[in-house]
Amino acid sequence: MGTGGEAMSRYSVGGSAAECEPGSDGLVLRNLLGIKDPAVMEAVERDLLLDLYQAIMGNGTPINRLRMKDLIGWHRQWLGSVYAWAGKVRPFNPESMDELISGFAQVHVEFVLIHPFREGNGRIARLLIDVMACQAGIGPLDYSAWDQQREQYFAAIRAGAMLDMAPMEAQFRQVLPGSTADP
Repeated sequence: MGTGGEAMSRYSVGGSAAECEPGSDGLVLRNLLGIKDPAVMEAVERDLLLDLYQAIMGNGTPINRLRMKDLIGWHRQWLGSVYAWAGKVRPFNPESMDELISGFAQVHVEFVLIHPFREGNGRIARLLIDVMACQAGIGPLDYSAWDQQREQYFAAIRAGAMLDMAPMEAQFRQVLPGSTADP
């Protein structure tokens, strides 16, 4: 841990959200189900995320303007049966959320960097983009290219932190239907 300076405190986690499940060798966050195996926890989170997608997108794309309360509700609905802290936002600069501008790359990078939840921020960011894509008539995106090239994705997030959105825009060209990725 650091000296408690600004950079460390911005991303620090305390209380029950910082605890790991006893017997998990520090690999699984404390959870309401007593799961100790990381692979089992990954499968539970994945299945619950699929249920959340169905609940949100199953009856058509939500047409309302999305707000932070929607994302908090999604997070609680997704992980509320697993973690006591689900749907509880970590402290962060609230103006950061207000400064999100249109454009998938900008929204995705900003949300991931704000990192409002203890866990699941990238997946909620993907769900947010999928809803936005459906609202734009594009439909949910296929993120398999990101999953296969995780280092390029993380590099694009780091570039976005430096206000260079070109790498994330290239990432989105890979996952947007009918779009051509850069060579």
